Amino acid sequence: MTDKEKSAEAKNYNAENIQVLEGLEAVRKRPAMYIGDISSRGLHHLVNEVVDNSIDEALAGYCDKIEVTINEDNSVTTFDNGRGIPIEIHKKEKKSALEVVMTVLHAGGKFDKGSYKVSGGLHGVGVSCVNALAQKLTAKVFRNGKIYFQEYHCGKPLEDVKPIGESTETGTEITFLPDKSIFLVTNYDYRILASRLRELAYLNKGIVIKLTDLREKDESGEFISDTFFSEKGLEDFIKYLDATRDPLMPEPISIEGEKNSVPVEVSMQYNTSFSENLHSFVNNINTHEGGTHLSGFRRGLTRTLKSYAEKSGMLSKLKFDINGDDFREGLTAIISVKVQEPQFEGQTKTKLGNSEVMGAVDQMISEHLSNYLEEHPKEAKIIVNKVVLAATARHAARKARELVQRKNVLTGSGLPGKLSDCSERDPSLAEIYFVEGDSAGGTAKQGRNRKFQAILPLRGKILNVEKAMPHKIFENEEIKNIFTALGVSIGTEEDSKALNIQKLRYHKIIIMTDADVDGSHIATLILTFFFRYMKELIEKGYVYIATPPLYLLKKGKEARYCWTEDERVQVTKELNPNGSDKGLSIQRYKGLGEMNAEQLWLTTMAPEFRTLRQVTIESGTEADRVFSMLMGDEVPPRREFIEQNAKYANIDA
Repeated sequence: MTDKEKSAEAKNYNAENIQVLEGLEAVRKRPAMYIGDISSRGLHHLVNEVVDNSIDEALAGYCDKIEVTINEDNSVTTFDNGRGIPIEIHKKEKKSALEVVMTVLHAGGKFDKGSYKVSGGLHGVGVSCVNALAQKLTAKVFRNGKIYFQEYHCGKPLEDVKPIGESTETGTEITFLPDKSIFLVTNYDYRILASRLRELAYLNKGIVIKLTDLREKDESGEFISDTFFSEKGLEDFIKYLDATRDPLMPEPISIEGEKNSVPVEVSMQYNTSFSENLHSFVNNINTHEGGTHLSGFRRGLTRTLKSYAEKSGMLSKLKFDINGDDFREGLTAIISVKVQEPQFEGQTKTKLGNSEVMGAVDQMISEHLSNYLEEHPKEAKIIVNKVVLAATARHAARKARELVQRKNVLTGSGLPGKLSDCSERDPSLAEIYFVEGDSAGGTAKQGRNRKFQAILPLRGKILNVEKAMPHKIFENEEIKNIFTALGVSIGTEEDSKALNIQKLRYHKIIIMTDADVDGSHIATLILTFFFRYMKELIEKGYVYIATPPLYLLKKGKEARYCWTEDERVQVTKELNPNGSDKGLSIQRYKGLGEMNAEQLWLTTMAPEFRTLRQVTIESGTEADRVFSMLMGDEVPPRREFIEQNAKYANIDA
């Protein structure tokens, strides 16, 4: 643009260029700013926002039953037996308080601490956002002996709030249908909702939460349904998460109380694994990035355990220092705090910033854990021995890492010999395929675009990191190749689990395995490794799974690829509308090597044709449990999980 053109444009930039988005228009215009995205995560977040209002009623002591129903048309109905949203006329807005709550951003009882002492939906945009992004939403309020009703389309009320009947119940019922013109995905996943509701039941003991799916029936002809209830709260949660691990103590350590007006609840348990599994919550919100409450827990845990271990003389024979990581290896812990004025980093609420919470959690842990160690000397000795073992293993792992790094320096670039790198040096434009086996790797190398696609063949099944000590992991050849190919390393003097992600060489890391049981196992092993040692890569959206086709159907000169069994049935009908399979050739791909380079490129690697599934973490607690169960030693729960989820996978034995 020339200086003259810039000058003309500047003159034309006046008050008329400033667009004011009225009401909920801003939400519909930029939905991702309010709910994260418009794919599956954002879709399920709508339910979370509505349910959070019901949970707030429970926290205030007015609700003990919440029901969530997925309807046949993929709309969702939520009901709670709380007080019911007020329906009286709002003095300032001159309309029903229900309509204000449903149509005005930053409106709600959560800003009045007389109504709610603590609340998850801090910003007050929750249910109004849901309304804005719903094709249709209806609200029923059971209050004052009557049933009040209002209907909205795309956030706009069709008429005033009106009574439609009488009832002795109190509560609120919301039914909403996500707007298909906004969301890329509108089909609700029962498992995702069940995971969140189960989590809420553990975090709020004594509340009954029921989930029902009216789209599908079980073997007995009943609609699929689950009821979640916990009597002991976080203690039950820990037992659920550690169900497939071997605990080192008969019962979890449970701590509950209040410090500096901050209610704190913690449950923790050491097990024989080598991973640290800490999950933190603020007002029922999973703070994935931690924050001051998690820092307070770590500080209190480390100081208290170290003091006890030194006094007992159990550290006297160690020839190297113990650091904070050693006290958390093999520890599963849940930290839940309730904060009146939580300061989160952004609307996504992933990190707590309140400085006063750190001290409150630190003091609570120090006091209760000190008492526990004194009163349970047997368990205390087991814990300290676990810490000493962790420190010894960390020391060995550091030597293994240093050896790998020295070898990399001596061999120049340090890149694995089997890596076929790309010429692109901008990580945001480069991608790497981890391919199962040398044969498929060779085909992928021939079919790729060398400018931006790198290929690293992996030999057989990589090490199961769920059952391996840290130093064994860093000695494993395939895992060393993954580290060096990606350009990252793990572990510093300050934090032995820190990942130097700034040196990552590719922003698309694609797992490409065969569509059979072995291929699925290898993909799961790789994902387990990423989840335990490179979780940040998943959290930043860098990890993907390739989806090669399952079938190639040919009839005459026409050839069609199919990625699912349903698609194969449909294409078969299209190629043979009369129902005869005569002249139809069906090839089932079990291995990537069965495709030639051109086929692999066209179906699985070409950006304009391929389908990549991005790996995300919907629930850190559930992912922790599933990886532990799939990769652990307990066979029965693994078999049950596979049987329940077989329908979601397209794999052959």
